[in-house]
Amino acid sequence: MALKELIEAIAQALVDEPDNVEVQEIDGEHNSLIELRVAKNDIGKVIGKDGRTAQSMRTILTAASTKLGRRAHLDIVD
Repeated sequence: MALKELIEAIAQALVDEPDNVEVQEIDGEHNSLIELRVAKNDIGKVIGKDGRTAQSMRTILTAASTKLGRRAHLDIVD
């Protein structure tokens, strides 16, 4: 559950409408898929210029999940 909360906290800090941030975690045996949904006008803020913000979020997620002995992938859903 910590991975979901981590992505949710980062996304809420980035967007103009933090109430519209939805994070869903789909657990596998040794991996997790984190799906992030934000308001239409905030999607650019989460992805960032050339995808740098999204890549940074993925890097943080990978580091946190490795510490927990899991693998995680972040999908930003329209």
